[in-house]
Amino acid sequence: MSFTPPMCSGRAVLNQGAGNAEKFDYLMNYLKKMAGNEYVGFSNATFQSERESGDRNFAIGYYLKEKKCFPDGTDMTAVLDLYFQLCSIEVTCESASVMAATLANGGFCPITGERVLSPEAVRDTLSLMHSCGMYDFSGQFAFHVGLPAKSGVSGGILLVVPNVMGIMCWSPPLDRLGNSVRGIQFCTDLVSLFNFHNYDNLRHFTKKLDPRREGGDQRVKSVIKLLFAAYTGDVSALRRFALSSVDMEQRDYDSRTALHIAAAEGHIEVVRFLLEACKVNPGPKDRWGHTPIDEATHSGHHEVLELLQEYSGKHNPAEH
Repeated sequence: MSFTPPMCSGRAVLNQGAGNAEKFDYLMNYLKKMAGNEYVGFSNATFQSERESGDRNFAIGYYLKEKKCFPDGTDMTAVLDLYFQLCSIEVTCESASVMAATLANGGFCPITGERVLSPEAVRDTLSLMHSCGMYDFSGQFAFHVGLPAKSGVSGGILLVVPNVMGIMCWSPPLDRLGNSVRGIQFCTDLVSLFNFHNYDNLRHFTKKLDPRREGGDQRVKSVIKLLFAAYTGDVSALRRFALSSVDMEQRDYDSRTALHIAAAEGHIEVVRFLLEACKVNPGPKDRWGHTPIDEATHSGHHEVLELLQEYSGKHNPAEH
């Protein structure tokens, strides 16, 4: 689907020293980083259509030019061409949801872990999305849903729940204001079930669910699932936990971590994943004072032992 990005890079639009091609490539690379290298493309047919039907944008552009709003020497038609290009960027629900998750995650892409945007840029972008991201329906959306969002005439709605998650809805039937009918209904139903509205009371509004609040049972289940995945050598499950922001260093009743379990069982791929991808402490001690190195030594897993010793030499953190 074609989708107008929720933000336009000031550097890309206002840098007079660069041509449109350079500016467009710069922004496309930025969006691909936000999407964790998921699909981000360009629709030339949409670009041609936007340019041919852009009379209102040309009128606004000439008005701004007459009021001296552009820097001296600016080619207003080139600026509009770049704008029309940005309106013709294609995404999928998967790639756009990762973009939304990057905004929800303070500018860090949850797929790659790369810091793409500064916290200030994220704050300002979400503020703009909250105030004017839904065309003329923005005020009503802010009142009823209370979350930053950006809609497009393709039927997409990119929704951000700050510090929780990002969502991309797509349903082409539009209302008279150009927003997805079912997309808006989904967002409304979401905040009626969960206390995600910006002004929901997190303490006393008991009628709504709060998925951010972990009870004791939930924490116990999380530890059990994590340690069982380490015990069985299930790297895929561990990767899912890591992408879901599960604490990969949480401990059981004996203060044993997933790294203890993986080292004792000799699952070198699990040990490598925990050390390299999750950056866990290589030397935590359980209640008996045993470290993962002790577990690997006792069980005779020499490859695991060598890997742990290598990372222990690099790490040596202060004990938790």
